[in-house]
Amino acid sequence: MFFVTLLSRLPLSVLYFFSDFLFVVSFYVVRYRRKLVQKNLKNAFPEKKLAELKVIEKEFYVNLCDYAVETLKLLTISREELGKRMIFKNAELALKYAENGHSVLHLTSHQFNWEWGLVTACLTFPFQMDFVYQSVSSKFFEELSLKIRTRFGAHPIKRDEVARETIKRKSILRGIALMADQYPGYGRDKKYETKFLNQDTVFFYGANQLAVLMQYPVVFYELRKMRRGYYQATIVNISSPPYNKESDIIIESYVRGVEKVIQENPAGWLWTHNRWKKRHLRKA
Repeated sequence: MFFVTLLSRLPLSVLYFFSDFLFVVSFYVVRYRRKLVQKNLKNAFPEKKLAELKVIEKEFYVNLCDYAVETLKLLTISREELGKRMIFKNAELALKYAENGHSVLHLTSHQFNWEWGLVTACLTFPFQMDFVYQSVSSKFFEELSLKIRTRFGAHPIKRDEVARETIKRKSILRGIALMADQYPGYGRDKKYETKFLNQDTVFFYGANQLAVLMQYPVVFYELRKMRRGYYQATIVNISSPPYNKESDIIIESYVRGVEKVIQENPAGWLWTHNRWKKRHLRKA
């Protein structure tokens, strides 16, 4: 961890040289998950020509390598520099709810750079930020990711403990950050079936359940890379309570929001994730 922290102290201008090298290795030499990326892009954008898909693929790997060094930089980056590099737009939408005493569910997706988005939210909003995370098998990487995400005060909640922690902390005015565009791989996961990027897709239903259970207003972060090292998080309203128990408006609005951002900037989403490895659809 000491060496990693020391490396993160290098200026971003220097770290981007490492990113350029990492791109050459991952794209041309190792060809990291390139077949999966090509398959995902082809299925998501059947209307695009092969030449267009190749441009998106290459740009995606540039973004992925930038994401790696930028996330590393979060170990030591100053509040001032991060605040200049990750700009929040429409933050007043979330602030409005907080001023009225309502905790808010903050939904985002694997759009670059989501790690900067979470950490900057801790500096942007005058209330506690919680985040839901999934444990990984590597103890080192789990400790590293938690150190990065909690550096400015975010509170971690394990995915399997969301319900218990939400009830336990219900009296605390807070934002709860959740990325709900992962593949819901556990058999016990309640799933939502829909069309997403021209494919039958299942989503976690947990965000919808949590919002309905707690009657939380929900906002979505539209993350966009403006240029290298600079991002914008535009906050949009997804839904506001009251909700009835059968309402799917939250998850469906979220799916459409994620899809819109991806269609506007295809190279900005995490295509190396095996999003459609299984279906778990009732009709399958």
